[in-house]
Amino acid sequence: MVVGWRVWLLWGLLISFCPRSTFALQAAVASGPASGKFDGPAELPRVFIKSRIADTPAPGKVLLVKSGDNLQTAIDNAACGDTLQLEAGASFAGHFRLPNKSCDDAHWIVIRSSASDDALPPEGTRITPCYAGIASLPGRPAFRCPSTKNVMARIVSPAPSVAGPLIFLNGANHYRFLGIEVTRESSPASIAVLAGPDGPVAADHIIFDRVWMHGTAQDETRRGLYLSGTAYMAVVDSFFTDFHCAAREGNCTDSQTIAGASGDLPMGPYKIENNFLEAAGENIIFGGARATSTPTDIEIRHNYFFKPLIWMKGQPGFVGGPKGNPFIVKNLFELKNAQRVLFEGNVLENTWGGFSQTGFAILLTPRNQYNSPTVTNLCPLCRVTDVTIRDCFIAHVGSALEIANAPNPADGTAAAAGERYSIHDVVINDIDGRKYGGFGAFMVMISRKPTLKDVRIDHVTALFPRVFLNLGIMGPHVQNFVFTNNLIGASEKDITSTGGGAENCVFRPERQPPAGILKDCFDSVTFTSNAIISGSGGWPPGNFQPKNLEAVGFNNGSGLGAFRLCRTKSAPCKEPSKYVDAGSDHKDVGADIDAVMSAIQGVAE
Repeated sequence: MVVGWRVWLLWGLLISFCPRSTFALQAAVASGPASGKFDGPAELPRVFIKSRIADTPAPGKVLLVKSGDNLQTAIDNAACGDTLQLEAGASFAGHFRLPNKSCDDAHWIVIRSSASDDALPPEGTRITPCYAGIASLPGRPAFRCPSTKNVMARIVSPAPSVAGPLIFLNGANHYRFLGIEVTRESSPASIAVLAGPDGPVAADHIIFDRVWMHGTAQDETRRGLYLSGTAYMAVVDSFFTDFHCAAREGNCTDSQTIAGASGDLPMGPYKIENNFLEAAGENIIFGGARATSTPTDIEIRHNYFFKPLIWMKGQPGFVGGPKGNPFIVKNLFELKNAQRVLFEGNVLENTWGGFSQTGFAILLTPRNQYNSPTVTNLCPLCRVTDVTIRDCFIAHVGSALEIANAPNPADGTAAAAGERYSIHDVVINDIDGRKYGGFGAFMVMISRKPTLKDVRIDHVTALFPRVFLNLGIMGPHVQNFVFTNNLIGASEKDITSTGGGAENCVFRPERQPPAGILKDCFDSVTFTSNAIISGSGGWPPGNFQPKNLEAVGFNNGSGLGAFRLCRTKSAPCKEPSKYVDAGSDHKDVGADIDAVMSAIQGVAE
């Protein structure tokens, strides 16, 4: 029997769960042999999903589903290996359930637009709303439409609904969506999710390929895709827009394009590649709910994380909820429960504070979740471990990074672990707490319980934060902290305290220089070959302190090229930068600009 919508909604809102037996394939993912492949201290994913069309054969019948036909009947009657071609331009309204048909890797069910492959963008190319007949959306980057002919089929949740239109029944497997628009009708209803499992059930091998999944401009649509309880899921070349909750007037407080990591079932691997991801809350989050399992082997590459500035109160063309209140904005990427994550070649743009968050781009915060002062200790096994963040570009944020291990304030219970992070070759521009309502910090680091350890930050360029480092180390010191070859601004303060009085290692009656604070707060710290721009001095030996940006010797190029160091004395450079080949590894201090440019090529276009 299908779980009722009320029970489903409660589960979707992360209140109630129930266990289920696990798939053998999922158990294999969770307990498989180590890959032995690492980036610094972080182990890379052990499993990578193959998601190309050639990897998902459908050798069976091709069945046309015309406008007015019963799509649920077509899905129910489809055999493994069949392709359902939904009439291009047609709309199918309802709640469509994907049943378990015991398909296999050689017999997928493909649900796609009837438009020819030539009418859609080629495989490996991100779709845009152009293909649904929409030439532009306010406040978003230009689509550069080759055509505005509607060649997508539309699957829509009718009003009023609390979820849908796509529902994965227990055991649903081997479905591929291609060239489909997934959305909802406009109504005052707050929709929990557009596509996800039917309660605490398992699903696996589902791929969204060149899909436009979206809410409506002012209604509350909390999530696009919910991954809890799922395995072998991929989202590629797709476009997500209008996921948001309205402040004061709304029924939800948190929104995402993709979320998951709750419940009792093994989860992962996941592949999220080459998508446009727009949400007011966290564009992507894993964790933040009751769980006894941690999703593993997560690949997030070449995506454009974006929040339209028209969602910021006071901006020209402002758009908020129906009563004029702004959408609740949080962060761009957050992990509260995840293991072996590769975050590579992504562009993250625009986030601001003013709500319960303060405009951070990336948060690594393992959390033993609590829902209220009396409902605590919901995830003692949650962890954030083995996270690699590399070759990314971040811009226009209130603060850059928060790395925090902290217990629940209600009862002091903590997550299992937060450790083994490798962050390198990242460029962060326009860190501005005043403009974007945040701390204006390059990094906030908190270690209480569990102890934070094995963090490596190398070859990062970050301009121009008000504060270099905001520390809250209360309890055991951070273990094995490596901070090398970075080019970071500190326009007002070097290292500041998050508070906590004498319990915080930063607290001293007298002024401590940065070298003294690092010694007091970190066990086994390597801090060398960094250029701290405009800092106050007192750094450990082996670091640099240029007075200002001009003293760094950037080549004043365009785009990311502006962050290259001058290598020769030729226009526009007056002289070579002192920081060329000055790293501990004999590379330039700061990010490898050519590597970042190569990794993000085409991502924000």
